[in-house]
Amino acid sequence: MRIHDIAPGPGTLRLFYAIFVPRNLRPLLEEAQRKLKGYKNWKPTPPEQLHLTLMFLGEVSRERLDEVARVGEAVARQVAPFSLRIGGTGYFPADGTPRVWFVKAEGAGLEPLAVGLRAALPDLGDAKPFKAHITLARRKGPAPRVGPVVLDQAFEVRKISLVRSELSPRGSLYHVLREFELKGREA
Repeated sequence: MRIHDIAPGPGTLRLFYAIFVPRNLRPLLEEAQRKLKGYKNWKPTPPEQLHLTLMFLGEVSRERLDEVARVGEAVARQVAPFSLRIGGTGYFPADGTPRVWFVKAEGAGLEPLAVGLRAALPDLGDAKPFKAHITLARRKGPAPRVGPVVLDQAFEVRKISLVRSELSPRGSLYHVLREFELKGREA
């Protein structure tokens, strides 16, 4: 599904901006997820959905879809391609009962992208501070923490995506509506 496949009109779309993990790194993350084997209350993120959320917009009126696409393009135009490094795993929340198991991420372009998107769309999304991570699994019931994993890998980020999230009984389905190339100059 692309942005042009969405009919204008009433209603909302659940949207977010993201950086998807390239195919060649997915097996490494899947290997880390295998540590969850035997813990049925941890639900691993499907490999094709592994991503870093730059901004979760929430439910957005269909009438604003063009505006959201223009913002994605404008912000991406200001940021140069960069290397995104993934490191060790962690939990949200850090203490107590975890809800999310993730791998930490860092890269020079992450903060400018996240800040730029939030500044351009201040009325959308939530007020949580940006914490760069890739969700490996979500906890759906009582389950223990698994031991730390260090991945120490990097990949080049050349584009960001505007994604529609559709909730279904099988879990969220993601549809990339648009991709925006990073076109800024390197510092």
